[in-house]
Amino acid sequence: MARDGSVVPADPQAMVVAKKKTQSSRSWILFDAMGQGSMLDADKYAIMHRVQINARDLRILDPLLSYPSTILGREKAIVLNLEHIKAIITAEEVLLRDPTDEHVVPVVEELQRRLPKLSDIHQQQGDGKEYLGGQQDAEAAEEDESPFEFRALEVALEAICSYLAARTTELEMAAYPALDELTSKISSRNLDRVRKLKSAMTRLTARVQKVRDELEQLLDDDDDMADLYLSRKAGSASPVSGSGPANWFAGSPTIGSKISRASRASIATVRFDENDVEELEMLLEAYFMQIDGTLNKLTTLREYIDDTEDYINIQLDNHRNQLIQLELFLSSGTVCLSVYSLVTAIFGMNIPYTWNDDHGYMFKWVVIVSGVFSAIMFIMITFYARKKGLVGS
Repeated sequence: MARDGSVVPADPQAMVVAKKKTQSSRSWILFDAMGQGSMLDADKYAIMHRVQINARDLRILDPLLSYPSTILGREKAIVLNLEHIKAIITAEEVLLRDPTDEHVVPVVEELQRRLPKLSDIHQQQGDGKEYLGGQQDAEAAEEDESPFEFRALEVALEAICSYLAARTTELEMAAYPALDELTSKISSRNLDRVRKLKSAMTRLTARVQKVRDELEQLLDDDDDMADLYLSRKAGSASPVSGSGPANWFAGSPTIGSKISRASRASIATVRFDENDVEELEMLLEAYFMQIDGTLNKLTTLREYIDDTEDYINIQLDNHRNQLIQLELFLSSGTVCLSVYSLVTAIFGMNIPYTWNDDHGYMFKWVVIVSGVFSAIMFIMITFYARKKGLVGS
């Protein structure tokens, strides 16, 4: 393998066919500012030299190592590790790892679709072609004048938020019927089913929570957000009005014809202000609200599971109380019969009693008194149980 890596034109069909190759876990796909994709087969040293990052940052993207979701801003690159999306974003290109993975293929297609929008407008401006769109098209083009790295970052955030939201919806569709079935019939099968769903919910909640915490951490720190402005850092070395590739600010021809050159330079100066992170902040806030909504759904599902567990515990306690009542009645009946049996057993033994001579009526009276005593004892036990609430009225 060459140190600088070899680049091969990307073919989505070929990517799907090559999915089962052993080297797929080490492959990259590269997208430039025009949205053109190329397969890049390079070792880690070539990648580090190409995007100028440390081995520690590249190790975060290793699929064989388990690292939590993170977004790191470096001098000339953004290291992105969001679940299955592992990418390196620079001011001019995107390197996406494992492009043949079934969850990454939609991200590849979305990058191919969305990245070349702004570049096509710039190419038309460079060729001297007039932008023939109306005023609304011009405004839409102006709104789309975002740095390349932000457009790539938006695709990744949208993909991961949609993926987690879809997994949450699937979990809800499976969990709520299972919980309702468990409340109607408590069985080992239903309990095991809910246990598996609860484990899946706990793992998914941890994943969603990590992505949310990472976005929240970025939103709370303006310096971290400023580190993600790669085009700004690359363009700070060249004049604002210059024509270098790092100057990503270019207005629509229709709007630009109405604004003087000095005004455009002043607007560009504002955009290059290091303290101005409003554009990235609005981008992160949008997906933060989306991932926060997903987390709220999981929280609601957890509360529903907890309520179901409480309801089941109440039912089990009720059954346990019924068993205690049954045991109490059986015990009281056993005591009464044992007293009655004791008396009859004494008189039934083959032992001569002098006081029993010519007194045969004594046996009848003792049996009657023992029966009455047992009945009174049973009534008193029942009354005591009702008073303590152990037996229903």
